[in-house]
Amino acid sequence: MTTTTADDLAGLLLRRRQSVRVGSGVGRSAVTDAAVVVLEAELADRGHLLTAPLRRALTALSVEDLAATGRALLAGVDALLGSDRHHAPLFRRFPDEIPYQHARAHYTDLVVARLAAQPHQPCMNCAGTTRRVRALGPCAHLLCDDCVTKIDDWGCCDECCVWYACPICEQRYETDGPTDPWLDTGAGLGGDGGEVLRALRVAEPGDAAAELAALLARRTPLNPQDHDDLMLLLGQLDPAGAADWLPECIPLRESKALALASLLDLPEVRPLVARHADTATDVLRILVVRSGGDPDLLEPPRLRGLPRPVRRELLGLLDGLAFARLVEDMARHPRAWKRVGEILHPFEHAHRHARVALAFAVLRETRIRDGALGEVLLAEAARHEEVGLAGDRLRVITWQGRVEAALARWDVPAAVRLLGERPGELLRRLDLLLARSGEPTLPDAVRGALAEALPGAGPGPLLGAHGRMKVRAVPGHRRVFFPRGRVTKAYAVEDHRPPLPARVAGRAGELIEAEAVRRLAERAGERYDVAVLDASLADLPVPFAERASAASLVAVPRGSSLPMPADSETVRLFLHWTQPKGTRVDLDLSVALYDDLWRFVGLCDYTHLEYAGGAARHSGDLTSAPAPHGATEYLDLDLPRLANSGVRFVVPAVISYNDVPFDELPDAFAGFMAVEGEERAVYDPRTVRQRFDLAGDAKLCVPMVVDLRTRHAWWADVTLATKGTDHDVWRYRGQLGRMGNDLLDTFQPCGRTTLWDLACWTAAARTDGEVYVRGRGHVLWGYRRAEDEPRADFALRVRDGWEPDALSAEPELADRRALLALLHGELAGAEGVASGTAYRLYPGPVDAAPLERVTAGDLAGWLGPA
Repeated sequence: MTTTTADDLAGLLLRRRQSVRVGSGVGRSAVTDAAVVVLEAELADRGHLLTAPLRRALTALSVEDLAATGRALLAGVDALLGSDRHHAPLFRRFPDEIPYQHARAHYTDLVVARLAAQPHQPCMNCAGTTRRVRALGPCAHLLCDDCVTKIDDWGCCDECCVWYACPICEQRYETDGPTDPWLDTGAGLGGDGGEVLRALRVAEPGDAAAELAALLARRTPLNPQDHDDLMLLLGQLDPAGAADWLPECIPLRESKALALASLLDLPEVRPLVARHADTATDVLRILVVRSGGDPDLLEPPRLRGLPRPVRRELLGLLDGLAFARLVEDMARHPRAWKRVGEILHPFEHAHRHARVALAFAVLRETRIRDGALGEVLLAEAARHEEVGLAGDRLRVITWQGRVEAALARWDVPAAVRLLGERPGELLRRLDLLLARSGEPTLPDAVRGALAEALPGAGPGPLLGAHGRMKVRAVPGHRRVFFPRGRVTKAYAVEDHRPPLPARVAGRAGELIEAEAVRRLAERAGERYDVAVLDASLADLPVPFAERASAASLVAVPRGSSLPMPADSETVRLFLHWTQPKGTRVDLDLSVALYDDLWRFVGLCDYTHLEYAGGAARHSGDLTSAPAPHGATEYLDLDLPRLANSGVRFVVPAVISYNDVPFDELPDAFAGFMAVEGEERAVYDPRTVRQRFDLAGDAKLCVPMVVDLRTRHAWWADVTLATKGTDHDVWRYRGQLGRMGNDLLDTFQPCGRTTLWDLACWTAAARTDGEVYVRGRGHVLWGYRRAEDEPRADFALRVRDGWEPDALSAEPELADRRALLALLHGELAGAEGVASGTAYRLYPGPVDAAPLERVTAGDLAGWLGPA
């Protein structure tokens, strides 16, 4: 395991929990009070806010500790937004020279402006939000109406003046008579288009352990950021104490390998490996991670040798596995297993572990010769009917081979019988079975096998089959594939398969949905009194190919349709990179432009700095990026002017001109901001809407495809294969257009299972009260399940927008267990819930509510079989 530094752990807690680790204090002083005001101004300038406990903890630090903590906090926030590379803090000499009055005025201006634009800001005292959150004058600390009452109760001086005490900075302010001490922000008239400040809180001792437990409990593949975070958290633990921190079950096999690899060399905890590793591939992943590789098995490293006791225990573990599965697992990764054989020496102990020796003999195609080894192998082969002798070599007819043979001869009943043995494989081949049956209704054989297989299938096959039933019922689509790899590539082929009959696909989809709702209802977990769902989640597909997704500021599932910034007509793309020492790297930020029919109409890049008189405008070409400052390029898109010039689709691209792959760069990221008017080309972290890292062995990245007609961006996060060098967008204009067309055709609605499907299933299965849907007008649509109504039918009513049972201005959340599934983390009254669960794509005040935060992967993981 790698060693975890304090800075790494602090950055993780800030990114995942918005919490800050603060050391012990020595007491407040005038200097620290003034310095925290400056820090507040710095953070507000970056869209962040101190909660009252965190502010008090900071003011109690010594001047030296506050300086170190403040600098580290600002650096961490800047790293989240990508502004740490080339922007100095607002007050450059903090806290050596503290421009107190300047900071106070600047902080007040920022808070008032944010509050006027967006009234749903978090209260700094209770970390919640109500409809009315206001700023106390003159300190401008944000407080809600509940906290106002508490302040009023804290007293007055005499009849001629009133004293108000701010619970945040603990200062008292005198006003003349009973006048309102609040800044006049016009918050009651503000819109909802402004930015919500992100509240920072004091890190609790158990925050790191809670994040570790959540990551180890994940049932869906980890994206690169989650993978790195899990490695970081495991790195701070003592492997010898694994019995205390290792959970009873680790569902995700790659996470299991990361957690167990360090235990293999410790005799006192080595038995935990045998308890958790239940397949041959688990053993292979553990050996790869122990040797410094990644558990995805894409590029296994040279394996480290094993002590004799470890070899004996691993051979015993493998010998206890079913032979058919052992051989199949080895056949999936033959080269890696041959390397494992070199360090396990299975033939040395063939008499003791004959099953393992036979599996390696089949893998290696070992010649059977006279002698003790040949006798052991032939005797063991006689015990397994799938093993035969072809000449002087052993051959195995695998289960997969029998399935393929049955499908090749269109023997659907035989294929169904075989696939019924493995529920996940049945669901993966479901559309093929239905197509080859040729029946206009769901075949009885498939229906029966499906009914038996569904309870045992994992969430991935279940959701994948549900999505394919949608696609196969709609003709005319091209098939887009996303091969497994370190970076996401996509290729498309014509889909010549006839569509499934609507009745067949629809009935199979209904059975899958009913199983999903049944699982969610019966599985142990929190029950809810009320649920609030955002209908716009229908634009977010269930995450897929997460292992190769880019680490980003906002974890957007690939294929999501997101509205472009509503508060700006101009979108500013940005690219920043730093080249390694001794290597010149020339990255280029470009866009390719297409019309309604995906015909290429123009471009904007370093060769054409303007398009359509400035509708697209490039900041200029930088051909190197030496450390420490690197280089930055901008490209402004005036969306209305581009649309008026005949452009329909915009495909941004980041291209390595001189063919240096992104993973060789010490630092490279891109993203986009929302800017107002003709602002100069600066990196303003307050306007950053998305930032993502450039990584992997790729030279051309396409982050998204923008449709100017609908003003939506489809998040793609894919790479394009390149050849040669001197790459530019003109050279790849045809490939970019074809890929953009194929991706949008695939990502269009009804192409995949969405988070909206998941949210409706979960709400119908686990909510015993009202389910509210927002996004279908100016009021919430309320639904309540009838006493005898099946939960799957209730989920259908909510999902498909049937007539609501009631309309409501706002949900009743106070003192209730709530399920929230939202696009933006803003919901009035959320701070009043007693407990519950919240998913949100974009952060907001609900992050401070007493709710368990979950990810899209967690929602999908709840569908795991019991």
